[in-house]
Amino acid sequence: MAEDGAVDVAWWGSQDIRFICARARVLAFDLDNTLALSKTRMDQTMAVHFAALTRLRPVAIVSGGRFSQFRDQVLDALPDDTRFDQLHLMPTSGTRYYRWQDGSWNCVYAHDLSAQDRQAAEASLERRAKQLGDWEEQVWGPRIEDRGSQITFSALGQQAPVDAKEAWDPDNSRKDALARAVAADLPHLQVRSGGSTSVDISAKGIDKAYAMTSLARILGVEVGQIAFVGDRMDPDGNDYPAALAGAMALRVHNPADALDLIRALEADLA
Repeated sequence: MAEDGAVDVAWWGSQDIRFICARARVLAFDLDNTLALSKTRMDQTMAVHFAALTRLRPVAIVSGGRFSQFRDQVLDALPDDTRFDQLHLMPTSGTRYYRWQDGSWNCVYAHDLSAQDRQAAEASLERRAKQLGDWEEQVWGPRIEDRGSQITFSALGQQAPVDAKEAWDPDNSRKDALARAVAADLPHLQVRSGGSTSVDISAKGIDKAYAMTSLARILGVEVGQIAFVGDRMDPDGNDYPAALAGAMALRVHNPADALDLIRALEADLA
């Protein structure tokens, strides 16, 4: 533990995976830059090993994207032997929750922002991005997306290529500065630095910490019995609240690193 209740989240390779597997009753994962590159379909090898985890433990995905992004990146890539009844989907940073019921995905809850809050969020994002030099001229698709329960700013647009996104803010400083500026405008909302080029805005207290406590309640486990895997475990990152909530947090660098971790989890849990 660090000062002021902060948590130091170590890289998974330096943690005791055997201990974590013995304690974990649920496995949870970020999506972009963890299970797959940003807005890119999960590769076949990852899909096979991820599916294997669903046969060993309940598995959740908690990420900033819409449900359609989960479908395109993950669900459409998974093999037929996936236990979909063991898979829990929490899009838009946990502001929505989907379960597989009667052969289809159903939304169990959604915490949508009011129209007034969505408008205020979009206005602040545009104004602050322009002030900070983050309103780029060359973009691929809309910069701001209204996801109902979350407003997301993507500096290079929603369909930007992975290489451009990875080069835009490699140390996260631009996203973090924008998130802090917008948070000052919207103190009643939750503002977090998200994926490669994104900043996410949702209802106050509805973040990945909320997702962990909700998931624990739904599955009848303690938050400390959930292992959460993500790449943005720095204090400004949108995976960090899961660690603050008390989940066993495992930091990964990228999808290749996450695949190594998933293989280790699979071997120990089998």
